[in-house]
Amino acid sequence: MKFAAVIEYIADTAKVAEYRPAHRVYLTSLIESNRLAVAGPFLDDFGALIVYEAADVAGAEALLKADPFHAAGIFARWTIRPWKTVFGNPGLLPPNG
Repeated sequence: MKFAAVIEYIADTAKVAEYRPAHRVYLTSLIESNRLAVAGPFLDDFGALIVYEAADVAGAEALLKADPFHAAGIFARWTIRPWKTVFGNPGLLPPNG
């Protein structure tokens, strides 16, 4: 089941940039293990949208909390909600990496 996390970041963009490489390595590992559907930052530096694949909301939150961004204190607040894919256009999504 998919769970969409709307995540608010701290305002310290330098700290976000510092930890971004480790965050992206982690997200890549989730893609490789089929636990990540899609992810990306909001363009106004608010935070990000991450759609996890997990058995339940607790599993999705565990994936969020295992992220280096969480360990570094970059995730200020988040909301996780069950999410259903109804339509998708792979041609509008970037390749992984």
